[in-house]
Amino acid sequence: MIDLLSILDQRASQTPEKLAYIFLKDRENQEQTITYQQLSQISKRIAARLQSLIPSGARALLLYPQGLEFITAFFGCLSAGIIAVPAYPPKRNQKMSRLITIIEDCQPQIILTTSSLLANIQPKIKDFLDLSLTQFLATDNNLNDDEDFEFYLPDISGNTLAFLQYTSGSTGSPKGVMISHNNIVHNSVYIQKAFQLTEKSVSVTWLPSFHDMGLIDGIIQPLYTGFLGIVMSPESFLKNPMLWLQAMTKYRATHSGGPNLGYELCVRRITAEQQKSLDLSSWVSAYNGAEPIRRKTLENFIDKFQSSGFKSQYFYPCYGMAEATLMISGGNVEDEPVYLNVQSESLTNNQIVEAEKDSKNYQELVGCGHTWLDTEIKIVDPESCLEYGDNRVGEIWVSGCSVAQGYWQQAEKSIETFQAKLAYTNERNFLRTGDRGFMRKGELFITGRIKDVIIIWGRNHYPQDIEYSVQQSHQALRLDCGAAFTIEIDNQEKLVIVQEVERTYLGKLNVNEVFSAIREAVALDHALQVYAIALIKPASIPKTSSGKIQRHTCRHAFLTETLAIVGQ
Repeated sequence: MIDLLSILDQRASQTPEKLAYIFLKDRENQEQTITYQQLSQISKRIAARLQSLIPSGARALLLYPQGLEFITAFFGCLSAGIIAVPAYPPKRNQKMSRLITIIEDCQPQIILTTSSLLANIQPKIKDFLDLSLTQFLATDNNLNDDEDFEFYLPDISGNTLAFLQYTSGSTGSPKGVMISHNNIVHNSVYIQKAFQLTEKSVSVTWLPSFHDMGLIDGIIQPLYTGFLGIVMSPESFLKNPMLWLQAMTKYRATHSGGPNLGYELCVRRITAEQQKSLDLSSWVSAYNGAEPIRRKTLENFIDKFQSSGFKSQYFYPCYGMAEATLMISGGNVEDEPVYLNVQSESLTNNQIVEAEKDSKNYQELVGCGHTWLDTEIKIVDPESCLEYGDNRVGEIWVSGCSVAQGYWQQAEKSIETFQAKLAYTNERNFLRTGDRGFMRKGELFITGRIKDVIIIWGRNHYPQDIEYSVQQSHQALRLDCGAAFTIEIDNQEKLVIVQEVERTYLGKLNVNEVFSAIREAVALDHALQVYAIALIKPASIPKTSSGKIQRHTCRHAFLTETLAIVGQ
């Protein structure tokens, strides 16, 4: 069986001094590097320590900042036959609810972190642990290179559970997706083929390593294919997006990407003067893999950075999720992005009718490519489980070897989500993604999540489209920091907008002007009346660990009057 452990051994043996990863430290413009040989040795040393403390198949919670320590600990768990559970380390004044849910769900036998974080983490989470059953280990400590260690190869197969990838929890509590060794390898082959990656490729990632996109594409893919992986922290990027594009320039990177907001921040915050030092001509696949992908963002990025060598065909819109390990669909790297304008009226009726060039009421959609290898996509009526043809909106169902084993300790939910079957057939199981979309000429288009669809007067409206209209209506409103949802008033669904305000406008906010702009934009773009608007402080809207708006949590906060209100 080909697995990551044998691949790491092979690379450590054949090219021991070749750099595997470079971590770019915050602010100091310094590099931390690790070779394949060092990665193999440190991972096995951690594995030996784990094997001496807990049994094979136990869970290890990984609480690390972005960096090489996480990478060695993750491969240490795999090398020991321990189930890794990547999560974020708790930060000062940060809510602990998601981490507590993960701890209670996976019941880790050991928590791995760095020695500098250990003193901070223990007091925060010890009350949620049975300390007689859970140990702590700082993997950067007590691992002396001169000491002998006893490491033995674990008994693993392709179906052996490798790690738990906890979902973002955008529509509920996070669930532990069970990723096997076969899932990892299959999706690694999938990504390699779709993006045409080789040992000459170079990737840059600022995505969190505990998140599926950051882990599978940013950490595992470089090792699998054998190219250099450059890693930087998400905090560095968010503070200064220029650092990402500087890294792309310096290392002549070919493969990098992130959510739509990442590109939007580059457009907004990188100055023309800063741009002069950039050379993005080496970029081959600039993937955009989070919902929703905005045509305007792609076009604005192209317009701004084409003078820096960026070409429109570099953009690679794609679709994926933790339940499918990561990647589900994507196009061909040499192709231009696929755009489609559809009539808004038809979309609300789950039909797709292309809008004419002079249409006023239409939605701009971006294609997310097609499947690769054995993966198959079906568009299905979620109620009847009947398959739809082209140009019909339904639930996206997926089958293939990248689809995970299910949810940890949730047998009923696993059967419902991972073992769906088309009506009148018993041939194969499908993953119900919970996402809505349609196929057109072999291209997948995503229109939103089923649970988030707003239904008013029998018409479907996608909250992300309403939120986008709101955020474009006034400069005081923060992009990707708003939520649209409904509440019931006198047996009728009423539209509510919760929206963050830009920090620079807090002291000079004309709330009535903003309210008018929002109401006018929603009325013009969606023919809807806004029942209530809540303007809130920056960085206060509920989001998942991967940056998705938690609309259900936001709705609850609105109803319980716990939002950080600026104007209402």
